Amino acid sequence: MNLSYISVKCEAEKPFKLLHITDTHISFADGRDDERKNKLAEGRYRAFSGSDRRAERYFEESLSYAAKQGIKIIHTGDLIDFVSYANLDYARDMLKDTDYLIASGNHEFSLYVGEAFEDEAYREQSRELVQSAFRNDIDFTAEVINGVNLILIGDFYYRFPKRITERLCAELNRGLPALLFMHTPLYEEGLYDYIMQGGAPCAYVTGAPEDKIACYPRNRYIQQKPDIDTLECIELIKSHSNIKAIFAGHLHKPYAGVLDCGIPQYVTGIQTNGYALEITVK
Repeated sequence: MNLSYISVKCEAEKPFKLLHITDTHISFADGRDDERKNKLAEGRYRAFSGSDRRAERYFEESLSYAAKQGIKIIHTGDLIDFVSYANLDYARDMLKDTDYLIASGNHEFSLYVGEAFEDEAYREQSRELVQSAFRNDIDFTAEVINGVNLILIGDFYYRFPKRITERLCAELNRGLPALLFMHTPLYEEGLYDYIMQGGAPCAYVTGAPEDKIACYPRNRYIQQKPDIDTLECIELIKSHSNIKAIFAGHLHKPYAGVLDCGIPQYVTGIQTNGYALEITVK
């Protein structure tokens, strides 16, 4: 693994560790899926796993490391690259003896990868099937460890629905120090510049302001323009002193920055390059 380490001060009752991984992009299909999906699996497997099985190998290595260290895994989505019975079976089987929490990414609900505009209606087509593979609620989960609230929010395609804001508000109002985990990182100027300077057509972050997204291709502008509910959720996050750090994935590159409200945000790189982040919570 390409393992990095950070420490976060949360006034925990007792220090503990977490292993943050993200964007594994497991890409299997079998006879239960149609020919189109099997062809998709062939191409995506070459891209993410290849002859050295790197997607599965690094994922399995992460599970083994966490088990030996006795620490919980937090996965922030895109564990699977698209919806297939083989992908979900693999995830279910590999995680059955693992102490984990997972938040969904956008690929968890992708039927054929890029074949349609993805929104909540699209997501709903496979939500029940995908959820059945995981123990925790992949839309929203909160778990307290040693007095620290671990809050995971699934990906809603660069949006935060009002129901998610309401659940987040209720958790934050418990008054506990919190760590926030989500698939897509929040807009932060340094992060935006880092992605855009790399030649990307857009920054792939949630909550970028209008003057920053005006240059996006039309489809990406529509996809990533924040709505009112999303802006309200971001304002809640930025205004709440209980949130001590944010952890995300999605960008396939590691990054560490600070939101304009002072909350640090850590983006862990794609797992097919071995990235994993060990977090010591104090």
